[in-house]
This record gives sequence, C-alpha cells and structure tokens, in this order.
Amino acid sequence: MSLISKPTSKVSTFTFILLLLLSFVIIVAYSSPDSNVEANEPGSGSGSDDDLEQLLAVDEQLQEDHRPEQQSEAKTVSKAQRIVLELNGDNAKRLIDGNEFVMVLGYAPWCARSAELMPRFAEAATALKEIGSSILMAKIDGDRYSKIASEFEIRGFPTLLLFVNGTSQTYNGGSSAEDIVIWVQKKTGAPIITVNTVDEAQSFLKKYHTFVLGLFEKLEGSEHNEFVKAAKSDDEIQFVETSNSDAAKLLFPDLKTKNGFIGMVKTEAERYTVYDGSYKMEKILEFLGSNKFPLITKLTDTNTVWVYSSPVKLQVMLFSKADDFQKLAQPLEDIARKFKSKLMFIYVDITNENLAMPFLTLFGIEDANKTVVAAFDNNLNSKYLLESDPTPNNIEEFCSGLAHGTVSRYYRSEPLPDNENASIVTVVGKAFDELVLNSHENVLLEVHTPWCVKCEALSKQVEKLAKHFKGFENLVFARIDASANEHTKLQVDDEYPMILLYKSGEKEKPLKLSTKLSAKDMAVFINEELKPKDGSAAKDEL
Repeated sequence: MSLISKPTSKVSTFTFILLLLLSFVIIVAYSSPDSNVEANEPGSGSGSDDDLEQLLAVDEQLQEDHRPEQQSEAKTVSKAQRIVLELNGDNAKRLIDGNEFVMVLGYAPWCARSAELMPRFAEAATALKEIGSSILMAKIDGDRYSKIASEFEIRGFPTLLLFVNGTSQTYNGGSSAEDIVIWVQKKTGAPIITVNTVDEAQSFLKKYHTFVLGLFEKLEGSEHNEFVKAAKSDDEIQFVETSNSDAAKLLFPDLKTKNGFIGMVKTEAERYTVYDGSYKMEKILEFLGSNKFPLITKLTDTNTVWVYSSPVKLQVMLFSKADDFQKLAQPLEDIARKFKSKLMFIYVDITNENLAMPFLTLFGIEDANKTVVAAFDNNLNSKYLLESDPTPNNIEEFCSGLAHGTVSRYYRSEPLPDNENASIVTVVGKAFDELVLNSHENVLLEVHTPWCVKCEALSKQVEKLAKHFKGFENLVFARIDASANEHTKLQVDDEYPMILLYKSGEKEKPLKLSTKLSAKDMAVFINEELKPKDGSAAKDEL
C-alpha cells in the first residue's frame, strides 16, 4: 500500500503546485495595465486602445444579435457603444439639439430596404469616424417610436435626414457607404480632401473610387477658388486637391502635365477623363454632369433619382436579360462613347418587373421577353422605339437618328381592327390619320379607357346616337381606347370620357362636346353643326 501511496502523493503535490502557478499567471495577466479597463488613461500600456477596439467590436456584435428592449442614456452615449447610436423617445431630441451635425436613419424592422441600407450606413459611420468627422450618426426605429419619427418628418422607410443645429434636411445622395460619406462631408464643411504626399494619395485610393482631381501649383488663387466652389456645389462626387505632381500622377496615371489640371476618375470602362474647359464653377459642374455616369448605367431600385438627375435628358434604354445584355455590352459601350454628352445609355433588367414594366407599358409591349431598345427625351416628353432587330448596327443607326433629330416619335397603338359593317368604328393609334384626320367625312370620336367609371354610361349614349344617325350623310361614329393608343393630334390630358367632333375640312380644331349632355342634346348639337347648307331637315329627335 505504501509503495503505491507515495507516488500518488508526489503527483498530487505537483498537480496542486501547477494549479497554483497557473492561477497566479492568470491573476497577473488580468491585473496588468494592458488588460485593465481602468488603465485606459494617459500613461497606460499601449495595448489599451487595441483592447478597447476589441470591446467595441464584441459590443456591436452582441447588440446585433441581442438588442435590448431599452437602453440607458449612459450606454447610449458611452464610448464603448457601437458607432451608430440608437435613438429613442428619451434621448432623441436631446442628442439632436445638443450636437451640431447629426445624421439620422429612420428605419423599420420589417422594411427590406432598411435592412439593406443599415450595414452601409454603419460602414459610412465608421469611415466618417476614421477621418475625424464630428458628425453624430444615429438611427431610430420609426415604427416603434412613431411619435418621434413623425416629429422628425420621417414618413417612409428608410429615410435619411441630416440635422444641422437641430434643423433637418433630406438626404438625396446615393445608397452606398461611399456616397453617404461624400454627401455628409460636403454638407458639414469639408467638400475637398487635400493630399500632400504619395502615401496620402495611396490611402485616398483605398477609400474612394470615383473622384475629381485638381492639381494646382498653389492651393490658392482664382482658379483654385472656382474649383472649391464647384466642390461645394456638387453633393455626389468626392473632390481631391494637391500641389504634389507625383501624388497627382498616382491618382491620375494619364496625367501629362505638372501644371494646373482637372480630371475625373471612375471605376468604369472610361476610367480617366481630362477636363479641358475654363476654370469656372459652372463649366466644371457641366463637365461633371456629362461625365459622372458610366458609359452604360444599370438602373436599380436605389439609383433612379440619381439617374433622372442627369443633365443629359435624351436617354437610350436597353431592356434585356442579363445574359443577352452581356453579348451587347461591348458594342454598346463603343456606341455610347461615340454619343457621349448627347445620349445617356441605361440598362434595365427586363426580368425585374418593378423596374422594367412601367417603361414597357408606355410602349404597349408589357409582354416583351426579348431585348427591347427604346429612348426618352425628358425635355420634350417624347418617346422612341427601335422597331427593327436590336443588332449593334441597328442600335447605332437608331442612336444617330436620335442625336440628329431624325427618328420619328413613337405612339402606342393596338393592332389594326376589322371595322367591316361596324356601326361604331374602332380607331387605333396607327390608323388615326386615315380614319379621323384624313377622312373626308365628319367624325364623332368617343375617347375612353377601360378603367374609366363614367365611360360605360357614355358609350351607351354614343351607341344610341350611332343608331339614330344611321344613314346620315358624311357622319361616322368612332371610338378610341386612349390607354392603349396615342397620336400627336389627340390631346386628352387624362380627361375621360371625352367626345370630339371632327368636322370635314376643320380637322385641326375638333369641337368638344360636354359629356353631361343628354343623348337628345347631343343630337341637337350635331344637327346644328352639320346642318346642310340648303337648310333641309336634319334628325334631331331620338
């Protein structure tokens, strides 16, 4: 027994001593200045900042996974809180009124677009903190705190607002983190980033992908002032300035001069664009407006406002499936380059009904499932359609016609109907000239739409009139569905139903009948207007 007990005693003693040593090491480690939270003071170990950053990261992850129902104000303003503060009914007004700049994201937990924007907003908040911005980035559950959201004029989700000394303005920039950072910088007094060295230029390139570069011998003078004014007037693009030609060369490799220079850099096919205009704010902004978009812009749910803000109002839209678009992408870029500043090219995924359908409906081709090339002139409120096969040659010819104003406007039309033996002729867009304007007969035209609640009753009155005037010389009764047919001479201003009398020889000035008239009163009106010159009797009784 003793032979066995002694070794056991030695092992137990060794194990006990080892445990004591381990415990001592652990206690010392957790007692060291580098690990002690209270040691985050001047003179403490250099590792304290790293530990705090780790605590911040852990804190943020925990809050993402287990957000508490309520947070104390102490936690809300704590440095160990995540960068984007959570506003509530207790702290919202105090924090907004107590800070010069506050960016607020109004969101709802059930809103998919809010969920998409929140990580980009947090990324922007981190970037702004890194560059030393004084702005406070915050968010509020507008569904839960509806009263506060209403006071902030948050009426939809997501909503971004910038408060400057308590007064709000609506965010109107892009949806990426970079877009948010640039917009905030512009609105909070830092419209231009100054780069002094090559190392600073390298750091800048890691953060910004689209920007305007200004190279000046000195960051002063009239030309530089115009550059600064342009930077302050634009809310979308980051401006960067330098007097270091090597730094400028890194930012703009195509740089050919060491003197004054302005150029634009993008991530798209046309990466470097040189500005060759005068150093005037207005001209610089015109340059940005014509060059800030890619050669082909893909329309998304989040960039529609940005796209429609383009100064290029004649816009070519290609509706296509992704695979089909890839086959056309390269030749389309070549075409876009030829008509740059005259035409804007936009790609829309035809399978995305929310984006494509509103446009295709305007052309009456809602069921299109193959590539469609169309165009809109937002200045003239007109539209155009490539009706031949969308080959690169046909697309280029179409674009050339648009640029030179030789393409005919497109008017929606149903197929030509069979009007044989019809008491009321059906008119479609493509037959409007033949059946109405160029007809030698008088035409009474009923303009209606399927969704018009008053149209059905009026149609019955027109049918009575058509029957009453059957055989009446030189009078044709007709109707057109204005929701599916258009014509440049048919101006209805969304007023339905409508009755128009096109008198022979006076087709340019149709007479408009009141739709409140009874069938009998309409008959009297028609008789008066079409009364034969010889004074013979007309049919005025129904």
